[in-house]
Amino acid sequence: MIPWTLLDTAKIPGGGELRLKQRGQEFSIMLGTNELMNSRLSGSERALATLSCEKIRGRKAPHILIGGLGMGFTLRAALGELGADAKVTVAELVPAVVSWARGPMATVFDACLDDPRVAIHEGDVRPLIRASKATYDAILLDVDNGPDGITSEANDGLYDYPGLKAARDAMRPGGVLAVWSSGPDERFTRRLRDSGFTAEVVNTRANGKTGARHVIWLATKG
Repeated sequence: MIPWTLLDTAKIPGGGELRLKQRGQEFSIMLGTNELMNSRLSGSERALATLSCEKIRGRKAPHILIGGLGMGFTLRAALGELGADAKVTVAELVPAVVSWARGPMATVFDACLDDPRVAIHEGDVRPLIRASKATYDAILLDVDNGPDGITSEANDGLYDYPGLKAARDAMRPGGVLAVWSSGPDERFTRRLRDSGFTAEVVNTRANGKTGARHVIWLATKG
């Protein structure tokens, strides 16, 4: 078996370190002993985009905010669903992840960052949400392991009541907040509904019909 090679490391603002590894054509991003993402497993990340875009299909010039670039699977799937009049803003907290996308993982990203519909914000997604009022048609969050995060305690501010209110205010009527998670969380489902969203829980798999079971919340603003 081909051994893993460590390509680079990157500090996470607020603490922690990401490691980018490669084995043949396969890439992995690790946090400690936890694998956050793998280039072979993209099913649930793509579903985050396709399910969200289905909810807002038919809107003129939709604007989508994606929190977390990852390996670009959500972004590429969204671009495939959206028309030429769309705009996609991607917020990535760790600048090195953007550099990896343009460097060692360029084949994985397939030049999607150069799409004229895409704008990259190197920084926390939370200030973008808080500063926006009725701006986005969809907000897609894949910034951690889900509402119960492991990479940064600061991410909890996206999923608590003030964070959900900010997301609701940042979206246009009928907009959708989509949240990826490695597992279920009934308390988060209740928080979404208490915050005025119509919440749907979708079970998905890491690689289409196989792999680990993941959860996506689709929360529609009334």
